Parts: sequence; C-alpha cells; structure tokens
Amino acid sequence: MAEAATTQEFDVLILGGGSAGYSAALRSVQLGLTVGLVEKAKLGGTCLHTGCIPTKAYLHSAELADSARESAKYGVNTSLESIDMAAVRSYKDGIVAGKFKGLTGLLKMKKINVIEGNGRLVGPNAIDVDGTRYTGKNIVLATGSTSKTMGLEIGGRVLTSTEALNMETIPKSAIVLGGGVIGVEFASVWKSFGVDVTIVEGLPSLVPNEDPSIIKILERTFKKRGINFNTGVFFEKVEQDDNGAKVTLADGKVLEADIVLVAVGRGPVTEGLGFEEQGVTVDRGFVIANERLHTGVGNIYAIGDIVPGLQLAHRGYQQGIFVAEEIAGKNPVVVEDINIPKVTYCEPEIMSVGYTEPKAKEKFGADQVEIQEYNLAGNGKSSILGTAGIIKMVRVKDGPIVGVHGIGSRIGEQVGEAQLIVNWEAYPEDVAQLVHAHPTQNEALGETALALAGKPLHG
Repeated sequence: MAEAATTQEFDVLILGGGSAGYSAALRSVQLGLTVGLVEKAKLGGTCLHTGCIPTKAYLHSAELADSARESAKYGVNTSLESIDMAAVRSYKDGIVAGKFKGLTGLLKMKKINVIEGNGRLVGPNAIDVDGTRYTGKNIVLATGSTSKTMGLEIGGRVLTSTEALNMETIPKSAIVLGGGVIGVEFASVWKSFGVDVTIVEGLPSLVPNEDPSIIKILERTFKKRGINFNTGVFFEKVEQDDNGAKVTLADGKVLEADIVLVAVGRGPVTEGLGFEEQGVTVDRGFVIANERLHTGVGNIYAIGDIVPGLQLAHRGYQQGIFVAEEIAGKNPVVVEDINIPKVTYCEPEIMSVGYTEPKAKEKFGADQVEIQEYNLAGNGKSSILGTAGIIKMVRVKDGPIVGVHGIGSRIGEQVGEAQLIVNWEAYPEDVAQLVHAHPTQNEALGETALALAGKPLHG
C-alpha cells in the first residue's frame, strides 16, 4: 500500500470541529497562524447538533407549556390544548440550522481550511483524512464525546439523548436512567409535555455533583412537580417488546414505561484514532494531558471532552483559545475546572461555580469555611416569576468567596456574576458594595454577600 501524499502543512492542524476544535481554529487564525480543521460530520459537534442548543430549545418549549398550563393564577386565562411534537422539532431544527449556517460562514470568512472526512493520527505531526495526509507543526486533538450506553443496545424503545431529540411523538411514560445533568433536563422537559417520568440514579441523590442544599431543593421541587425518582439503587437490566420497556433494579424492583432514556453520561471519542500508537497516553478512553493541555508527545495537545474533567461546551471554548495562545507563545493563564461555571437547565434551574460546602471543608478545613444562604422568597422578581429557591455562597473564613450556587427558575442567568466573584477571588465586602438593580434576581447575589459580610439588608 503506497503512502498517502502530503498535500499541505499547517501551523495548527486540529482533529475535530466541535466547540473545542473550532474555537482553537478561530483563535489561531486571529494570532496569524495557518489552520487545518478536520471534521467527519458537521461543524459545531455535539453541542450544536445533539446537545446544548437543541435540548435548550426543547426546554424553552417546555417552559411555554408550563406557562400556558399555569397562567390563570397570573390572571391570564389560557389553556394547554396539546404539544405538537413535529412543530417542536421544526422549531428546534430551525435554531440549529441557523447557528450551523452562521458558524460555517464564520469559518469560511476567517479563511480556515475545513477538511471534511474521517481523520486519524498517523504521526507526531500528521493526520490522515480518508487516505490524504496532512501535516501540522502543532496537532490539536478535539474529537469530543458520545453518549455512554452501559452496554445496553440502543434502538426501538431504548434511546440516548440523540434519538430522544428526534422523537416524532410524545410517550405516555418514560424511565430515565441517570439523574445527572442530561437526565434531569430531559425528565423536566417530558414532565412539562405531560409525560409520566421516573428517574433511576444509582448514587444517593439526583445531580450528585451539586451542593447538598441545592440537591435538597431540586428533589423537593421534582416531587412537587410529580417527577418520580429512585436513588441509591443501580439498574440491573433493561428489556423491551412491542408493548413497552421494563427496567429491573438491583433490589429487584421492576419499572415499566413506553421508553427508556439512557442518560448515564458521555464518554470520550478516542478509540481507533491512532492516539496510543503515536505514544499519546489514553486512560479509560480519555487523553491524559498536563495542566497546559500538552500530551507529552511532540507538539500534540488535547482539548475538550476527551480531556478528563467537566464536559461542557464553554470549557471546550476556553481550552481551544488557551491552546491556540499557548502555541502562539502568549503564555495564557490556566483556568481550573473548579472555577468554570455550570448550569443545569431543568425546572428549577441550577447554577454553580467553585467549591460546594463539603468540597470547601475538605480543602480548607471544616472550621475555616463559612456559608450563607439567601432564600428567593425575599426576592421581588422571583416572587413575580413564582419561583422558590436559594442563593448560597461559600467563603474561606476571613478570606474570599470560593463557591456560589443557586437554584430557581431562570437562575442560570446569574452565573455570570457568580463566576466573576469566584474567579476574581472577591471578598463578601467587595460584592456587598456593588449596586444590584431592583427588582431583579441578580439582587439575590448582593443580598447573600451582604449577609456573609455581616450586614444583611433584608434579613
């Protein structure tokens, strides 16, 4: 077999055109570097096509369904006639198509060389794309993630989030395997659409990575919404036939529904791509890189979901920008995962950045941590929206705020200030002197900081 011909060399050759890959490409060309971007499917990756954007479109439809159903208590007499799933899909597809068109146009305008096809690392500076060899002075691996299936066969009544986003009808009932971000978001959507939903989570609680105060309120609110959940027991097997699906739990309990959503997390896409053959360290599918995202091999970097840690689009963007600046010799500042903002878009929404109370006590010592919670019942805008919830701040004693957490309708919009507080290592006294507009939910951050500074205004 003849060796493939080298067609072009780039300063930066990127494998994967998702959030991490295309952000690395955009920042690289801004810095005057030539870029080749290899993508086997559609630019934008999981986030744009089967993740962040389409799921949030569904969540907006779900919010409107709830508003129609509950509007009478606000003096607006509407009723919810039905959910037109075809129209919901069309709305979602239109959003995705528009963003995809914008992204492809942007990359074209920036003169980024998009190479379509299946790429494979074949040397410390080379990627083969369907028989054509491309080289790069620097290689960036950004091949993303895919839904984990826990060995279950996907098809028929057993779905991952990808299939769930393309359903043509609304099931009467659904079992969601996994109570993390993906699981609770889909459970929330389906409940708003009138589906009887049960979540199965093997760990002791829903959203187990969140602060205990947040978990408590989410579980209480889900119960009030009629979302059922089993926690602390793993599932043992899943069966299906023409009439429905059945999930057997490890304790022998059997659950039945029309469909089963497998939402047990996402795994890295690295198998069969030549990484290990070139000396790149891979552990359980993840590429191991140092804090500056270098793999230890040649000039090969790894970014996004294939690097252990948070699997978030904005983490991918940040890492893509970081690596481009690293290659260009800009010596960018490392952003640790702990300081990356997170939002879970169920109803009620969850936002968090920094240390939870238990993690802070583990790191700084139990006697060195102070916390403050502010109940949204005291916030005018939250009362207008009809939402309950809290803002919680975690600080080091006589030191900065190291964690900000919140739960409530639309509270995700407050994560911007929350991450500034944590990343700038602000003290409660620093935040307390800022003016927060009234009436907004943003005031709740100010009130929490005031209380933590020892001078609560409304408490």
